[in-house]
Amino acid sequence: MLRCVSAWSPHCLKDKELLERVHHGFTRMFKDLRQRGYGERLKRLNLWTLEERRNRQDLIKVFKMYQGFTRLSIDELFERDANIKGTRGHTLRLKRNRVLGMLRDTFFTDSGE
Repeated sequence: MLRCVSAWSPHCLKDKELLERVHHGFTRMFKDLRQRGYGERLKRLNLWTLEERRNRQDLIKVFKMYQGFTRLSIDELFERDANIKGTRGHTLRLKRNRVLGMLRDTFFTDSGE
């Protein structure tokens, strides 16, 4: 399986749709799947949508930051919320720190892992 690092996550709907169209085109390259819908093609190819993949990568990155596996500290991007109401039994609740400018609002990066 190929592995890559996500460095940018589009926040504009038009950008997300444009990237997803490329993914649609890729799944149509398989002759026996061309007549099927996008969801069915993804299922048969054992793929996720690009949005699902970006969300998964974001969750993995936050987990690595929380566990101390990255140079970027979890406290640089999030603050721990003392209000544990509604966390279904666990004590970890994070709130995003306020950011200035859109650059840091659309992705977080790590200068090496």
